[in-house]
Parts: sequence; structure tokens; C-alpha cells
Amino acid sequence: MTQNKMEAVLIDEETLDLHELASACAVPPAWVVERIEAGLLACRSSSGEMRFASAHLVRARRLVTTERCFDANQEVAALVADLIEEVEQLRRQLQAPAKQPRG
Repeated sequence: MTQNKMEAVLIDEETLDLHELASACAVPPAWVVERIEAGLLACRSSSGEMRFASAHLVRARRLVTTERCFDANQEVAALVADLIEEVEQLRRQLQAPAKQPRG
């Protein structure tokens, strides 16, 4: 069985609407709405329409992957996504040049 994978270029200024995000994650729009209502996925509101930035897409894909690959419920998937985001933030801090004190 072949599995189609969608590759995406993340651009911070560009946003997706609900249907575009759902399509990019290969889930129905109701899946996205359920995670937003549960507080597990965020969105921006623009003129009453839900909009999703690159970071939202990355998080949504993490949620989908964790739920599917590990048969995890949505809360466990969100915890995994939170931990991955925390590790990435800590790695960025470690890679940032240390500020030298002025003396």
C-alpha cells in the first residue's frame, strides 16, 4: 500500500484556513475543531474565520502522527507535542551564542 505524503514549505506570514489545515494534516475539519475546543490546538481569528500559522500546522501534524502511530488519545498526543516543543526550545537556547557580560 502506498502512502502519499504532503511536503510543505512553512512561511510564518502565510496562514491556512480550517479546511486547508485539515487537508494538510489529512484529517476532517471536525478533528481540528475538536482539538481547538479542547484547548489542545490554537488558532488566530481573522474576520471571524479561523486562521492557522506555520507553528499551528506543525503542532497539528504532531498531534495527528502521535494519535495515529501510537493509538493515543488527544490529551496524550498534546502532551507529547508539548514535550517536543519544549525540547526544541531548550535546544535553541543551547545553540544560541552565550552573552558575554560587559565589564
